[in-house]
Amino acid sequence: MASQNSRPQRVGTSDVIRLRDSVKALVQLDAERGGHTALERAALAGADEALGLQRRSATQRVRQRLYAVASDFVSTAAWSMIDAGHLDTAGKHLDRALTLAGMSHDPDMTMQVWNLRAMLARQRKDFGEAVTAAEAAQATTITRRSPLHASLAHARAAVSLAHAGDRRAALRSLGRAEDALGRSDVSAPQSSWITFYGPAELYSLTAIVQDLVGDPAQAEAASYRALGALPDAYRRNRAHTTVRLALAQLHQGDVEQACATSADAFEIMAGDPLPGRMRQLLGDFHRDLITLASPHVAYEWTDRYRTEWTTA
Repeated sequence: MASQNSRPQRVGTSDVIRLRDSVKALVQLDAERGGHTALERAALAGADEALGLQRRSATQRVRQRLYAVASDFVSTAAWSMIDAGHLDTAGKHLDRALTLAGMSHDPDMTMQVWNLRAMLARQRKDFGEAVTAAEAAQATTITRRSPLHASLAHARAAVSLAHAGDRRAALRSLGRAEDALGRSDVSAPQSSWITFYGPAELYSLTAIVQDLVGDPAQAEAASYRALGALPDAYRRNRAHTTVRLALAQLHQGDVEQACATSADAFEIMAGDPLPGRMRQLLGDFHRDLITLASPHVAYEWTDRYRTEWTTA
């Protein structure tokens, strides 16, 4: 007869909580530094640990929670690769994360994947897919019981629609995002992946939409509100929103102020490489600077920031 000690150790809620704390730590690291391969590797290792625990004795409820936390880890890896600019790798991770989310029966994890899929499609400039992915996020059951999730889904749709050139639908979705956020309790406990979302992030997304639909003055105002509301821990988001602010100023013809504002983003991220997504946004700024400013100003900006901007 097998001894008591030879039986597989039972897995319980405490194991799930420990793994969730690990996800939370990675989310906090992402907020500080942005996406990078070390974070991706740590997230994938966490997913492997969660799935390895499935070989032990557990209740069905705990098994589903382990699949959910594995999906959370893989989605975290995917987001890190989106932010780092490794889009093909991110897409593979999202395919896996969606499978795990389905096995967990957790609509929160499912929405996380569709939200990231919309962001990935936007980075690939496949705006039709971005809209469709945002609509899939809106269709998850959690949006019907959580105004916070509904607000994010509407905001993601607004950004996708603005990129697709549908001004009216984008502004309508933005209004729905604002209404839903007004009904949400942002202080209530949430999964770590969505803790970034609140008034500051909605202001930031509003700035993107307003600039895309041709209202850079409103985009500038929204960027300032976002920066005023962002918690100090969100260093990467602060730098990203600062570049958005610079773009809004540039699009109003305030070239000198836009260049000064863009310099702040480099200062915010000093000491760490710029994530790929931020370098791409700075590339957009550089392109528009060449178009809207004198050759001398564009050359001076490029010469000053070339190394930091182009180095991964």
